[in-house]
Amino acid sequence: MTILSPTWTAILYLVAAVCFILALKGLSSPKTARRGNLIGAAGAIIAVVTVFLSSRLDNIPWILAAIAVGSAIAAPVARRVQMTQMPQLVALFNGVGGGAAALVALLELAHTDDPWVRIAIVFTLLVGAVSFSGSLVTFAKLQELMTTRPVVFPGLPVIMGLVLLAAIGAGVALVFTGAGWLAAVLLALGLLAGVLLVLPVGGADVPIVISLLNAFTGLAVAASGLVLGNVLLVVAGTLVGASGTILTRAMASAMGRSVSGILFGAFRGGSTAGSTTASDRPVRSSSAEDVAVLLGYAQKVVIVPGYGLAVAQGQHTVAELQSALEARGIEVVFAIHPVAGRMPGHMNVLLAEANVPYESLKEMSEVNPEFKTADVALVVGANDVVNPAAKSSPGSPIYGMPILEVEDARQVVFLKRSMRPGFAGIENELLFEPQTTLLFGDAKDSLTKVLGAVKAL
Repeated sequence: MTILSPTWTAILYLVAAVCFILALKGLSSPKTARRGNLIGAAGAIIAVVTVFLSSRLDNIPWILAAIAVGSAIAAPVARRVQMTQMPQLVALFNGVGGGAAALVALLELAHTDDPWVRIAIVFTLLVGAVSFSGSLVTFAKLQELMTTRPVVFPGLPVIMGLVLLAAIGAGVALVFTGAGWLAAVLLALGLLAGVLLVLPVGGADVPIVISLLNAFTGLAVAASGLVLGNVLLVVAGTLVGASGTILTRAMASAMGRSVSGILFGAFRGGSTAGSTTASDRPVRSSSAEDVAVLLGYAQKVVIVPGYGLAVAQGQHTVAELQSALEARGIEVVFAIHPVAGRMPGHMNVLLAEANVPYESLKEMSEVNPEFKTADVALVVGANDVVNPAAKSSPGSPIYGMPILEVEDARQVVFLKRSMRPGFAGIENELLFEPQTTLLFGDAKDSLTKVLGAVKAL
């Protein structure tokens, strides 16, 4: 016996779908992101409760136990994860979603003889398995459980092609026969395809692949909705697939690269992963006091945050530095590159956590003209997003990527831990220019010393 009528079920599903759409809209801006998350969570709760009240479910104690175990694992992990590890968390959650969709399709195979439903099952099995195993590899790369560099070996393209052909063959056979062993073979081929797809990706391309796999998971969930006859799953999966695709294209565009170049660039030497060796070329280094003098007597300062700021957890210190400089009548803005950090919005969220005003955060297209009027560009833990090689070196793996044009500022100060290259693994010639000064050390410690020196001026 069900509590909700079909009419009320449809209405509640519609409410949940609207919540998901509003959540995506809210996530498009830092100002509304928190509200968007809450609306999305409310939609998910409505959807789950509606399923319980509108369906004849077996094994309810097992279902509730699974929800409890999953919540007990996920909630503490999500609360404790550092901002620098957010892409890894996204990869894991995304992989679990794809794997869950594949398992649902595998279980539903025994309950249908409809060839159209079997087509949806084949799609869900293959794409969900690719998303699951591929997401685990991206997690391992970003967590440095394996090399972040592209993993390429002789015959890899041929093996990938054979796996794809075998998957297509197994999928066609499964549609016509419905054999369970073929489903297991297709699932294994999908898992292998996911690993082979991500292994050749390295460097700054890895977060983009996470976004692509997120789109894959959305498509798998939408297809599982067709398998189960659940309209809300189709809507939610389509939203995730569409938003993931848009984000993937936006990230690729921000790096001046194509999605195909990101996935297969390593085969022709085009992946953004180069040397990890620190340069021994001479540079002009300085003390915190000297940097404080440059900042304290400037009229306009542009701060460029990067992954190093996130690693050092220096967002609160840089916010204090902004306040101290503005108290001296100095104009201070933050230049945000679309792929600064490890994912879009990484720097926005990090600085919002430190209560930096949204009005101080300026996107690349808006802030680039302002570097020409800036007395000092303070680069905190960023490298690739300000590297002029993206404009001047056709052979560079980041060539064509739009960058923040900090070289136009009168003085450029880099806060760096060492002379090791950025995530793309290439040297930044700007470090050796006459107008550039380097302050070595942990970003938070360096900012603390500079802040103290500015207050003492």
